[in-house]
Amino acid sequence: MTYRVLIVTADATDCDGLQDMLIDAADGSFVNERVTRLDLALTRLQSSGIDAVLLDLALPDSVGLDTFLAVFAAVPHLPILTLCAPEDEPLALESLRCGAQGYLLKGRFASYLVAQSLSNIIQRKTVEARLLVEQERAETTLNSISDAVIGTDLQGCIDYLNLAAERMTGWTREEARGKPVAQVLQLINGVNDGVVPSPVDQVLQQGAEVGMAAGTILVRRDGSNVAIEDSAAPIHDPDGQISGAVVVFHDVTAARAMAMKMAYLAQHDFLTKLPNRVLLNDRIAQAISLAERSGNSIALMFLDLDNFKHINDSLGHGAGDKLLQSVALRLAKCVRNSDTVSRNGGDEFVVLLAEGRNMQDASLTAQKILAALAEPHRIDQHELHVTSSIGISVYPTDAGSAEALLKNADTAMYHAKEAGRNNYQFFKHDMTARAVERQVIESSLWHALERHEFVLHYQPKVNLQTGSITGAEALLRWVHPQWGMTLPERFMTVAEECGLIVQIGQWVLREACVQTRLWQAEGVLLPSIAVNVSALEFRHPGFVDGVRSILEETGLAPERLQLEITESVLMRDADTSATVLHQLKAMGVQLAIDDFGTGYSSLSYLLKFPIDVLKIDKSFVHAISAIQGNGIIVRAVIAMGASLHYQVVAEGVEDQAQLHFLKAEQCGEGQGFLFGQGLVAMQFATLLLASEASVTAAALAPVD
Repeated sequence: MTYRVLIVTADATDCDGLQDMLIDAADGSFVNERVTRLDLALTRLQSSGIDAVLLDLALPDSVGLDTFLAVFAAVPHLPILTLCAPEDEPLALESLRCGAQGYLLKGRFASYLVAQSLSNIIQRKTVEARLLVEQERAETTLNSISDAVIGTDLQGCIDYLNLAAERMTGWTREEARGKPVAQVLQLINGVNDGVVPSPVDQVLQQGAEVGMAAGTILVRRDGSNVAIEDSAAPIHDPDGQISGAVVVFHDVTAARAMAMKMAYLAQHDFLTKLPNRVLLNDRIAQAISLAERSGNSIALMFLDLDNFKHINDSLGHGAGDKLLQSVALRLAKCVRNSDTVSRNGGDEFVVLLAEGRNMQDASLTAQKILAALAEPHRIDQHELHVTSSIGISVYPTDAGSAEALLKNADTAMYHAKEAGRNNYQFFKHDMTARAVERQVIESSLWHALERHEFVLHYQPKVNLQTGSITGAEALLRWVHPQWGMTLPERFMTVAEECGLIVQIGQWVLREACVQTRLWQAEGVLLPSIAVNVSALEFRHPGFVDGVRSILEETGLAPERLQLEITESVLMRDADTSATVLHQLKAMGVQLAIDDFGTGYSSLSYLLKFPIDVLKIDKSFVHAISAIQGNGIIVRAVIAMGASLHYQVVAEGVEDQAQLHFLKAEQCGEGQGFLFGQGLVAMQFATLLLASEASVTAAALAPVD
C-alpha cells in the first residue's frame, strides 16, 4: 500500500534528505509532496489524500509550537512528526505532549526514524481495524437488547435496523434500507387514529432529542398495531454536525415485563439475591400488622460479621463477596420459610422471625446462626473463619414500628460487639450509645467546615492501554479532633439528615477546583478532576448556579471538571435530571454516570442525557473474577459506551485478572486500588509528575 506524505519545510536540503530516506526505508511505498509555508500546508490539507505530515517548526510564516498547533487543529486524525534543530529539542518534546507522534532533529536524520513514522501510520490503521471490531460488537449488543433501534441518514432514510426493530416493524434491514423512515415506522395516535409526525423529521429539523407522546401506536407491516414508547435523538459526526438520527422504541408489553423485573431487582440484593431493605421493611410492616391482630410477638435480628474488613483487605473484595454469599446461604438454612433473611448492606444482615416468635425462639435461632457461621467457609483456596455479633429487638415489647425495631436491634448489635463479639444481645431501653454517637456526629459536623477539618484525597484514573493518569476523583475525608481520619461512611448519612450535605458538597467542589488550578500554576497538568454529587445536591434549586459560580471564582476551565451523578439519582426523575444535565453541559462541564448498571435506566432515557462518561459499578467489575464470573455485563456496557461515543471507566479495579479483561475489551479507563488509593494533594502531584515522565520516556524510546 502506498502512503502520501506531506513534507512542510523551506529547507531544500532537509527536504531532499527526508525524501531519500523515505524512498530507502520503504522501497517506494511513500509518495511525497512538499510545501514551504504553513498557509500552503493548511490549504493542501483541506483536500484529502495525505496520510502523514513531516512538519518543520521553523517556517517563513510561522515559528514554534503554534505551527504544530495550527496543523494539528486542521488534521487531528493524521500522524504528525515535527522537525527542529537540536537546540530546539524541548520545543519538540512539547509538541509530543500536544499530540505529535514523534520528532526528527535536523542534521541527525536516521533511517530508524522513518520506520518510527511508518509504524505510527500502521498503528493508526490497526486502530481503525479495531474500531470496526468494536462496531461489530456494538451491533451485536444492539441486537441483543429488547429495545428496537432504527437509524437514518441526514435525509431521514433508513440505514440501520436491529433485530428487535425488524421483529416489531415486520421489515428486514435489507428491505427497509433507503426507504423514508415514515414508511417503515408508521405512527398513529391511539385516541383518534390520526397520523403522528415522524420523530426523525423533528430531530433533523430541531437538532435536539424528541420524546414521543404517550398513546402512540406503531402500525406494523402486516397491518397489526402495537402500543410503543419511543424517543429520537440526533447523531453527530466528529465535527459536531448532524449526520442522521436514531429512534429507540419498545412496546408496552415488554415494558411491563421489564417493570416486573426491575421491581424484583429493586427489592433484592444484587450479590446475595436476598431481600433488601425495601422489601424487608414491607415484610416487617406486614408481620407487625398480623401480630397486632393475633396478639403474638415477632423478633428482629440485626447481624454484623466480625472483622469482615480484614478479609476484604487481605484477600480482596472478590473473596469478600463470595464469603457474603456463603453467609447468606447459611442464614437461610437457619430459619423457617415464613421468616425473612435480608442483606442490609455491606456485611450487615437482618433476620425477621415472624409468626408468634418469642424471646426463647429468638435465642435458639441466634445460637443456631452463631454456630452455623462459625463453621469454616471454603472460599477459593482459603478456609475462612468468621463470627457474628447479633442484636435482637422484639415487638411489641421493644418497639411498635419497623423503623424502631431496626434501630433497636442495631443498637443491641453494637452492644454484642462491645461484649466481645460472636454473641447475641437483646435490646434494653438503656442502650442509648448509638443515639448519643449520632448526636455527637451531628454536633461536630456543624463545626467541621468552619474549623477546616475536612480534607480531600485524590484517587487516580488511568488510561488502561497506556497506563497514564487521565484524571482524578476527589474523595472527602474528615480529620476529626478525637476520631482522627474519618471516612464518609461514618458521617455522610447524618450530614444528609441534618441538611449539611449541600454545604459540604459546595466545599468539596470549590476545594477540588482550587487545588486543580494550583497544580496547573505549578506546571502539574491534571486533565480532569471528578467530584461526586449527592442526590440532595443534584436536586437543590441552586445547584447549577453554584457550579457556575465556583468555576468563575476559581478560574478552572469547565471542561476540566467532571461531575459524577449516580444512575439511581438520575432515574429518580429522568425528565428533571435531563434538564439539569443539559444546563451543566451548556457550561462545558463533563458529565459522568456513576455506579452505572445499578439504577436500571433504559437505553431510551440514556439518549436523553448529554453524558460523556459511563462509570461501570465496581460490583460488576468484581464479578469478572468472581465464581462463574465472565464479565458479560462489563463487556456489554463497554460495547454500548463505544457505540454511543461515551468514555467508559471501570470502577473498583483491584487485581490483574480484572485489568487483563478490561484491556482486552478495550475499556478506556480504570480506577481502583490496583492503580492507587486516595492521596493527599502533594502525594498525588508527585504521582502525576511521575506518570508524565513515564509517558514522555516511552514516547522518546526508539522503535525497533
